[in-house]
Amino acid sequence: MVDRKQISVIYRQNLENDIIKAIADIKQLNLRKAFDIYYSSKLAGQIANGSYGIENLDAKYLAEDLLENEPELLQ
Repeated sequence: MVDRKQISVIYRQNLENDIIKAIADIKQLNLRKAFDIYYSSKLAGQIANGSYGIENLDAKYLAEDLLENEPELLQ
């Protein structure tokens, strides 16, 4: 039987993958660049820490929010 902690880790990994894919799609970037943008963001830390329940929001919304609030990561 899978425990709750393992499910949480899998969910977080899937969310991170979906955010990275959304960043790549929105900005027409390759996945490597989108990966770098995501893991350089404050959002990555917030999701890893479970801050503010943010991990329960939609991946596309989170990607759009990241791009809007941290435009310096695109440079």
